[in-house]
Amino acid sequence: MRANRFSSLSLLFFLGKWLLLAFIIAVLAGTASAFFLFSLQWATATREADLWLIGLLPLAGFAVGWIYLRYGTRVEAGNNLILEEIHDPQRIIPLRMAPLVFFGTVVSHLFGASVGREGTAVQMGASIADRFTALFRLNDDARRMILMAGISAGFSSVFGTPLAGALFGLEVLAIGRMDYSAILPCLFAAIIADRVGIMWGVQHTHYFITGFPTLALWTLLAIIIAGCCFGLAARIFADSTHAV
Repeated sequence: MRANRFSSLSLLFFLGKWLLLAFIIAVLAGTASAFFLFSLQWATATREADLWLIGLLPLAGFAVGWIYLRYGTRVEAGNNLILEEIHDPQRIIPLRMAPLVFFGTVVSHLFGASVGREGTAVQMGASIADRFTALFRLNDDARRMILMAGISAGFSSVFGTPLAGALFGLEVLAIGRMDYSAILPCLFAAIIADRVGIMWGVQHTHYFITGFPTLALWTLLAIIIAGCCFGLAARIFADSTHAV
């Protein structure tokens, strides 16, 4: 009886600890993503009002590159650094990854470069989450979990997609396979981060499907062929990137 009670208390403590960590990470990542999205809106509006800014894109690219060369040599690998630390933990991800990728992406948008948002969100979320590794002296397994929670929070809050954010964070250990031990902190962090962004006033773009093709045999076959081609292209790109 006493052993069962002790086991239940241990489980509650474990869940409480991870939910608290996930909550804090989600609030910080959601706030960072909200200000990032507001900054992107400002950059886009400014560029569209002053199209001559596009002519300064080479100078902007040089400035961002110089800043990374001067201050970001440890974080220039970006998402690859995060994946490496999840698979083979070595060193704490520097906090400067967050402001550097924030600044670089906003400047790129301001001067007309075509860059995505997901990489920025993932890097901000992971670098913020990794602060708790040293603070709580987490072991490698626990560190993987908070990094995955940070990734989920960042992805979710920047796109407004909690479920996709949680799944994205869960799949980083191995594509196509999930680490179910982290499902609770990842899902909780993704949901809270999304709500935090909404509380800050973030309005995500909504996409509506106006029509859907008839689900015929040829349609299914075309989807399968397209999926294989997309996967092959992604594999070639990934292998080429690693080779370079």
